[in-house]
Parts: sequence; C-alpha cells; structure tokens
Amino acid sequence: MKHSLFALLLLLAGCAGKPEGITPVSGFELNRYLGTWYEIARLDHSFERGLERVSAHYSLREDGGVRVINRGFNSERGEWKQAEGKAYFVEGPEVAHLKVSFFGPFYGAYVVFELDDDYQYALVSGPSRDYFWLLARQPELDPALQQRLIARAREAGFETDRLIFVAQQ
Repeated sequence: MKHSLFALLLLLAGCAGKPEGITPVSGFELNRYLGTWYEIARLDHSFERGLERVSAHYSLREDGGVRVINRGFNSERGEWKQAEGKAYFVEGPEVAHLKVSFFGPFYGAYVVFELDDDYQYALVSGPSRDYFWLLARQPELDPALQQRLIARAREAGFETDRLIFVAQQ
C-alpha cells in the first residue's frame, strides 16, 4: 500500500485545488466532522483497490491540523492496510476545503461538497472528478438516501456508473 500511496501522492502533488463547479460546504464545523467515517462508495483508484471495510478517522493534531487515519481490509491477503496523513484548511476553518498529505510535502485536495446537517453523511471530491467518496457515520446507509446522494454526485459531474460499493462486513 505504501508504494501505491506514494504514486498517488506524486500525482496529487500540488493538486490542492478543487474541481471547477464543486463548491465546498461553508459554515463547516471541524469538531463535528471529527471521528470515524465509513466509506460507502468510491471511484476506483490503485491506492484503495481490493480494500473493503474502509474507514477514515479524523482527529485534531497539536499543530492545528487534522490527523487522518485511513484503514481498509484486503480480504485476498487477509490483512489490514493503514495509512496516516495530515490535513490543513485551504480557505479557512469554516470552509470544507482541505489539503491532505500522506507523504511529506505532497498534498491533494479534500473537498466536502455535500454534508448532512447532523454530520451523518458527506460527499467528498479530490482535486478532480476522478476522485469521489460517499462517506457515512454508519457502515450502511438507507437505500433511498444512498440513491439520492448518488444522484447528487451524478448532477455534480461524477461518473457514478463507475462507483465501487464498499463491503463493510
């Protein structure tokens, strides 16, 4: 996983910008976003390929940033993979546009563009529409809500017919 994360980070180096037409959530409250999120669906990338039971845990860093721990299970190999990174706000703490790094000075965009009022689900983009995640506080979403969120992602220009639905059990 370290090699594929390194390759991703090289691709994302300097890519903390957001895709055109994607607007980060404003009025963002980091303390409410912290904690564990489960990956419900994603677009395929080598750094997550073959992983299920994927989650992300966010906590505060001493330097004011966010500690990011991404974790997933590779059932083919029978092992957990984990990567630790750090994230910082790009536009200020009230705007859900962060830059995240899992390796040194290389950062990629993390843009929350849809967020439940109760912080129970989120739609997240990377630096382009090739990167998309549907996250939730629980390992599963109500099917009707999930379909509504996928429709929202499609409207935002993501190729939702390519989504991978993550096994969480």
